[in-house]
Amino acid sequence: RVEGRQLTTQDGRVRHLQGFSTPGLEWNPTGENTHQSFEVAIRDWNVNVIRLPVKSTYWFGEGCVYYPQHDGGAAYRKLVDELIDYARQHGCYVILDLQEFQAPTKKHAAFWTSAAARYANHPAVLFDILNEPHDIGWKEWRDGLADNTNSIGMQALINAVRATGARNVIVAAGIDWGYDLSGLTEGYTLTDSKGNGIIYSTHIYPWKSDWNTKILKAARDFPVLVGEVGCQDKPMPFETKIAHDPYTWAPEVLAFIQRNQLNWTAWSFHPEAGPSIIADWNYTPTPYW
Repeated sequence: RVEGRQLTTQDGRVRHLQGFSTPGLEWNPTGENTHQSFEVAIRDWNVNVIRLPVKSTYWFGEGCVYYPQHDGGAAYRKLVDELIDYARQHGCYVILDLQEFQAPTKKHAAFWTSAAARYANHPAVLFDILNEPHDIGWKEWRDGLADNTNSIGMQALINAVRATGARNVIVAAGIDWGYDLSGLTEGYTLTDSKGNGIIYSTHIYPWKSDWNTKILKAARDFPVLVGEVGCQDKPMPFETKIAHDPYTWAPEVLAFIQRNQLNWTAWSFHPEAGPSIIADWNYTPTPYW
């Protein structure tokens, strides 16, 4: 549960979450070495949390032409069950991440009505309710748009979770592709009277700047998870050149995380979903990480 700026267990012990994301299930309903990645992450990398991206269409069995589903999503949900059970058995938390974008909608609420009921009060599971809100302002982020019945806001997603009886800790990413948390200090906070609290999430990459304004002001008063963080030694598809030298940026951002006692899950534990912290499926670390 959330206690001040920290996460604590029921008996009051502080839990500092450190791990990474294991992508794959958001584009392939069977995953990509996902079981193996969970095993290696916990056994060899000593993580205490894994962020698991999922997709609502696969959850409900609405597969695409490349990955058709004929079981209403039953196999997909079973796979998520297995991964969560494995993590719990080995003392690791799972952040169930709805890896979708822009603004909260009724479809996202429907996903959480289903997923939250399935994992209600599971001791190992946190709910990351929308991966990367973007191209919206703070009022729309929190409350949705009054003239658009499909734009419901992050608060409505929290309410959907709590309506199931699930008290699990909720992860809520800020605006600007999940990076900016500055609105929290301007009154745009979320409320949770029926659960174990909210931890706010920021996604830090080399093309984002001004950590102090966008993150630290909020982190003085609220618990923060760096839900994604990463760099690589080649430009991203939208870059003409690398934003920063990964060999200096990686230790700098890790020092920032540790100095400010932030929780974090690096992106990503997959060699082809950059920025990557592994170079291949032998789980060779990329040298700058």
